[in-house]
This record gives sequence, C-alpha cells and structure tokens, in this order.
Amino acid sequence: MLTVSETAELLRSFDNVLILTHVRPDGDTVGCAAALCAGLRALGKTAYLLPNPELTDTVGPYAAPYAAPAGFVPDKVVSTDIATTGLFPENAKPYAGRVDLAIDHHPSFEHFGKANIVRPEAAACAELLYDILASLGPITPEIALPLYVGVSTDTGCFAYANTTADTHAVAAALLRTGIDYKTVNKVFFRTKSRKRMQLEGAMMNDCEFYDHNRVAILSVPRSLMERFQATETDAEDLSALGAQIEGVDCAVTMRELRPDVWKLSLRTGDRVNATDVCRLLGGGGHRAAAGATIEGPWADCKERVLNAIAQNVPDFTR
Repeated sequence: MLTVSETAELLRSFDNVLILTHVRPDGDTVGCAAALCAGLRALGKTAYLLPNPELTDTVGPYAAPYAAPAGFVPDKVVSTDIATTGLFPENAKPYAGRVDLAIDHHPSFEHFGKANIVRPEAAACAELLYDILASLGPITPEIALPLYVGVSTDTGCFAYANTTADTHAVAAALLRTGIDYKTVNKVFFRTKSRKRMQLEGAMMNDCEFYDHNRVAILSVPRSLMERFQATETDAEDLSALGAQIEGVDCAVTMRELRPDVWKLSLRTGDRVNATDVCRLLGGGGHRAAAGATIEGPWADCKERVLNAIAQNVPDFTR
C-alpha cells in the first residue's frame, strides 16, 4: 500500500494518463478525477478523463473540460473513488486488468490496481486527493473547485456523520484559493427540480417501515421515473431522503435500473453497519453508506434486504 508521498512520486513518473470514474458517477469520483487531471496537466503531463456515459447535468460540467478525445491510447490508467472493478462503466471494463494506480477511501476497496492507496477514515476520496495533489504542487483554483465538489457532496455539505475535523480543514484550505463554493452549494444542496420533488413525494407516500419504524424501505421503480418523465439528474442522491425521516436509522432506497434489477443504497446510523449488510448482498461501501445491486421482483429483493439487515442487527424485529 502506497503512502501519499510515494503516490505523488509515482504520478510524477506517469504520462499519457487516462482517469476512470465509477458507474452512476457522483461528485466525489468526478471531482477527484477532474482535480487529478488538472494537477497532472499543471506538471506538463498529458491526462484525460474517460468519458462516462452516465454523467448528470450537475457533475458533468466538472468532467467536460478533461474528456479524452476519440482514439486516445493511454500509457497509464488511474481510477479515483472506485472500490471494485465491478463499478467500472461499460467503456472502462477493458481497463479492468491494467489500472496502474487506484485511489480510494472505501473500507471495501479491493486493491485491484498495480499500485494502490486507500484512506478508509476519509469522509471523501477528495480528502486523500487533496494531500496527494498538495505533494505534487500548488493547489490552484482549477484543482480546488472539483475537490470541493467531492468533499462537500460526500459529506452532504458537511452534515453527515462521516465529516471530521480533517474534512473541515481540507475544505477551509480549498476555500482559501478563492473558489466559487457558493454556486456549488446552491446547485448541489439547495436546488431541486419539480420532477425531483414529485419523485420524493411519491417515494414517501409508498415508503414502508419495519423494526419499530427504525428501518425505512423506499423504492424508485422505472414506472415512477417514467410517470414524471424524470432524468438521471432529477434522481441524483435520492438515497439521502430516507435518512431524513425522524426515528429512522436504516434507510434503504431501491432504484430499478432495468427490469427486475435493483440498485440498493443504504444510509444508516450507529446501530446498523451498512457495509456488513451490503456485503451479504454482493456490495460494499462505508459503515454508514453502502450499496449493492440485486436482481429479482421487487418483493423478493425487499425480503432479501430485510433478511440481510436482520442477520446484522441483533434487535431487529418485523
């Protein structure tokens, strides 16, 4: 496992770099990738991001300036905020066996790179990227802005329990570069489309509660997305909704990606280890935020999720 200084030195030796982001890209994977690309270019390196077909309107602008041109052939491949090659987009799968450096912060990280660095205690992978890039050179506004996107989105604008003193220290350093953090906060945390609000209302109307109302199951079938003509941007981070319900310490959001294929997102309190639950379902993540993908009819998948929770929570009752 590499240290920050060793990772910086390795990156200094790289050129013609392609940077990968994960499926259903969020602010952390895109922010890290964009910041790393900017940092490498500041060193005179050629670096690009592999275009991600699932980019939304909110995170897409941070990746756009760095998109690899058609036909680009990299000498080195780096992944950011990806715990396993199973989270590679389809166009990234050909690189699954040739990642030269993997940078991550998930406890479930699978060390798939030829070289790896992971910081499980970091609230966001962007915290780790900040230290790496600071070892490479000055943190310019061009680098700082996407890093702030990563740190702020993975902490729910510093409201989630994963936020630490180190998180705030990194955010403060980024703000001192003069970035427009106000617009980031407005776009990601204080703006919702009408379709998004309709989705949330429908999810709450159909929400099911278990375990003395401590476990909430919310579903987003494809039919719901179609009813409101909602886009991926409208559906971003819907998993945060259930955790806001008073008394709930285990919120499960089930999003139907394809017929009978469900993406699970768990947001939990101290009583429930989200990673342990999702590991039983073939996924992983953090103690308070994890995910998995399972297949089958909604009712069957819901039962599998409840059984996985029951196996990990001694006082769970129906």
